[in-house]
Amino acid sequence: MEQRISLITLGVADLERARAFYQRLGWEGQEVEETMFIQAGGIALVLWGREKLALDCGISDDQTSGFSGVVVAHNVRSEEEVDDVMASAEAAGATVTRPAAKTFYGGYAGVFTDLDGHAWEIAHNPGFPLGSNGSITIPDFSKS
Repeated sequence: MEQRISLITLGVADLERARAFYQRLGWEGQEVEETMFIQAGGIALVLWGREKLALDCGISDDQTSGFSGVVVAHNVRSEEEVDDVMASAEAAGATVTRPAAKTFYGGYAGVFTDLDGHAWEIAHNPGFPLGSNGSITIPDFSKS
């Protein structure tokens, strides 16, 4: 697994309130399907509903009280690499909360939690190109 963070997703209680807060800080982004994407250098900050984020990670309703509301994503270049990283994480002691599978956005991803319960999504998303150094670029969604 390359030492890289592609996205940090914050589970928010109110997307409009969170967006307004980040805009007051000078952070601009794009909203798509109740999700806010903000380019932050070579990574992305994502704002998404906290409950939706927990469920997307495979964390059930009875586990959400212990869910931090933060998910770190590591994007890779292929579906095979997703499988390899997920297997390595599980072998290292991680708990797979959502096995790797095709996603609604045309990618392939899985989620595990580390030994302290921090959620990591491992994803291949052909819509978010990776630079040679692993940096991620959020596309212009208005052109879709």
